[in-house]
Amino acid sequence: MPRKLKVFSAFKFNLPKKVNKSIIFQWAMAKISAGLLMYKRTNGELKVLIAHPGGPFWKGKDIDSWDIPKGEVKEGEELFEAAKREFKEETGIDAKGEFIDLGDIKRKDGKVVHIWAFEGDWNGLLMVSSYVSLEFPKGSGKIIKFPEMDKADFFTIEEARKRLYPSVKMFLERLEEKLG
Repeated sequence: MPRKLKVFSAFKFNLPKKVNKSIIFQWAMAKISAGLLMYKRTNGELKVLIAHPGGPFWKGKDIDSWDIPKGEVKEGEELFEAAKREFKEETGIDAKGEFIDLGDIKRKDGKVVHIWAFEGDWNGLLMVSSYVSLEFPKGSGKIIKFPEMDKADFFTIEEARKRLYPSVKMFLERLEEKLG
């Protein structure tokens, strides 16, 4: 069953008074993400739902540029609840059913990512409720708004391995192991 850990804000820093401690807290909180990996079997073949990030940086990129729907854990939020919330925000899908804990990984940048998997299906309509605002081009003063994820699809494990960020590919192996 899902881990019952909570993120908390008990950080003790000996920082100069000039340092904005809320920025340090935001940085520390950004170091934990949680998400869900939906899977299904089509004609006996395992497929997973992965999503492509929106925005100008990711436009036209396909290999090593997709992700498992996930996001930052809010202060006081349980990891599993954050995973379900982020999945809903990025896909519009209400995750239901039995969940498989795929554990966590620590990325090179220090961020810890927790993932659960569940069996489900999807009608193909991406209902994103999470948007990003960004100055683009940089220095232009023009702010653009785009969906955090601009497309999603089911892929075989082999195809998903090609498309996923290298840091999260390990979760595919863990899913295969858990499903036997």
